Amino acid sequence: MGSPSSTLPVSYQDVLDSVPRVHEVLRPTPLFEWPGLGRLFGGRFLAKHENHQPVGAFKVRGGVNLAATLSDNERESGLLGCSTGNHGQSLAMAAKLAGITCTIVVPKGNNPGKNAAMRRLGATVIEHGADYDQARSYIERELAEDPARYVHSANEPALIAGVGTMGFEVFEDCPDPDVILVPIGLGSGVCGTGIVARARRPQTRVIGVQADGASAVSDTWHSGEWTTSETADTWAEGMATRVPAEMTLEIMREVVDDVLLVSDDDLRRACRTYLDQTHNLVEGAGAASLAAAVVHRDRFQGQTVVGIVSGGNLDPDELPTILASEAYS
Repeated sequence: MGSPSSTLPVSYQDVLDSVPRVHEVLRPTPLFEWPGLGRLFGGRFLAKHENHQPVGAFKVRGGVNLAATLSDNERESGLLGCSTGNHGQSLAMAAKLAGITCTIVVPKGNNPGKNAAMRRLGATVIEHGADYDQARSYIERELAEDPARYVHSANEPALIAGVGTMGFEVFEDCPDPDVILVPIGLGSGVCGTGIVARARRPQTRVIGVQADGASAVSDTWHSGEWTTSETADTWAEGMATRVPAEMTLEIMREVVDDVLLVSDDDLRRACRTYLDQTHNLVEGAGAASLAAAVVHRDRFQGQTVVGIVSGGNLDPDELPTILASEAYS
């Protein structure tokens, strides 16, 4: 696959323009090689530790970049978003740093730790709907007249460009990865990474990862036909989406080489493996890249694989099940 079309809504130059804005607020996150993880599939595995961000997830990059580009009127009106937690924390932190208001709608029963973190950052949190997509529909239907700037978690060029700085840092530290594995909720992370990879090293394959119980984006990408699902059947809330996003799918078609699926059990095993081998506590989506490398090991043997650890905001209620899971060996 060649260079992305110049007509895409986000360019590599947009990512480069985001780098100083993001790095003014956030330090580059570590890219550590873990030999024990590489041995699980017979290659090299380098983890990009976005779980070390101040809000515990990569999406803060996008929030910081977007807040830096708001107009005076938008700053006065504040921000409004829908999230299962990491996008919400991103907006909440960016709003707090910029001195503006922020409201986040989350599904009922959402990860309580993420809800509390958003409130600690000063956001107003509204609980509505059974899942992310119902919460999003509530905003787009009931809060459409709200003057606040609605920030969709994927259909936002400034967010995608901001999270693309994650990929920029990967190539600064490791110029020649064979593969970068990126978890997908709605795809901002895999799009930002793919845009950078096409510019920096086109032969690097960028592969997304979804949970097999929430595979709408994967199904749509593979079939070319818009596909939604009735439920998002995964405990990994960072990937629990039922309806793809138009902008990220458009970009994915040009900068993503494949999308792989993993099971919830494999996500738990990958979480346990991270804990055992690296002493990092990661959330389900954050474990997806390692799970994919191991489950699909025949595809990655002998290669240098970068796995995006997208977040570490694990719901503590999930920890007993993870500790009861068997680590990969």
